[in-house]
Amino acid sequence: MVDGVTGAGVKGLRASAGRALAQVSGQALGPYQSAVVRIGFAGTWLFFLLREFPHRHELYGPDGPWSWELAQRLIDTNRAFTVLMWSDSALWFEIVYAVAALSSALLMLGWRTRATSVVFMVGVLSLQNRSVFMGDGGDNVIHLMAIYLVLTRCAQVWSLDARRARRLGAASAGRAGPVLWGVLGAVFAYGAATGRFSTGWLVVFTSLWVLAALWWMVDRYEPEGEGRAVLDVLANLLHNAGMLVIMAEVCLIYATAGWYKIQGSRWQDGTALYYPLNLDYFTPWPGVSAFLASSGTLVMLLSYGTVAVQVAFPFTLFNRRIKNVLLVMMMLEHAGIAVLLGLPFFSLAMIAADAVFLPTGFLVWVGGWVAARRVRGGRRVPDPESYADRDPEPEPEPALPSTVPR
Repeated sequence: MVDGVTGAGVKGLRASAGRALAQVSGQALGPYQSAVVRIGFAGTWLFFLLREFPHRHELYGPDGPWSWELAQRLIDTNRAFTVLMWSDSALWFEIVYAVAALSSALLMLGWRTRATSVVFMVGVLSLQNRSVFMGDGGDNVIHLMAIYLVLTRCAQVWSLDARRARRLGAASAGRAGPVLWGVLGAVFAYGAATGRFSTGWLVVFTSLWVLAALWWMVDRYEPEGEGRAVLDVLANLLHNAGMLVIMAEVCLIYATAGWYKIQGSRWQDGTALYYPLNLDYFTPWPGVSAFLASSGTLVMLLSYGTVAVQVAFPFTLFNRRIKNVLLVMMMLEHAGIAVLLGLPFFSLAMIAADAVFLPTGFLVWVGGWVAARRVRGGRRVPDPESYADRDPEPEPEPALPSTVPR
């Protein structure tokens, strides 16, 4: 009797494991969440680069207080990756800055995301590692997510790639992709030949280029064969792993922030928010900041509420209703930080990271609502994608984050 029950239990576990493996390898989970993360981070970085365009030379270029020589000495020590160290000429800096902005716009639109996500990552790492003291905290989040987005299939929906795939029947159709990867291959070859890459980054970029070439060959010569099926399985596994790591990073950010706040005396007595509200650097709206700081009760409630939400959020992931409530509260918190403390790009980066936990049903509804109001030829038409017919997909669970090189 016991053996029978035990055998049935083992078979049930095996069946469950088989279904889970088939789901993880058979499809890229969270297509809408990954699309929102892609649009959010690419848009945030693009808006930052455009806003700081008049000051780009002081932030990351030849006129900055962190000179090219100082940056070179630091990078020789920490081995961080940046193509800005390939040359100290102003022209090279302008090219890198322009390519970083262009790749952000293209990634936000979802055009050739396999290639543009790599260029986006290179642009983010190159500028941020060139001047490590610039930024407000949101740059660290963008730094990490730029790496993780390379692993994801983040253009399945809400992208030019998805529209081209519906129209032409193949996501890789067209000539722009091979041309773009050819240019990237030439740049990688130059960097490898001149010793610009460390061994680790050389392996990374070589692997990305080889995989892209293999994918193009399979799509061209065996689009319906076993080779394409194997590549799809590997791509799905990488995507799902990348999404899990993104979710884990968000949980880690909030958990560490909340528990560190608990250890601070100003957070313990509920007065922590009072001090930034009285600093000129963090008061774009002095009247509003003074009004909030004048109420001790409000300052205490906001301070304690911030800590409570950040500490509690990782523990609410297995209860969707509570998780969604805290998710809204955190997004409102970051919107308040953007307005009250004058940190819009930090807030946009965190809201984009929070979006990975948005419910699929809500995102489908938003997509359908926006698509229904598209005007073509003076009349409303539905989106070619049938959002309403899609069943909400289960949200992947978080996993422990991996260490990411700078």
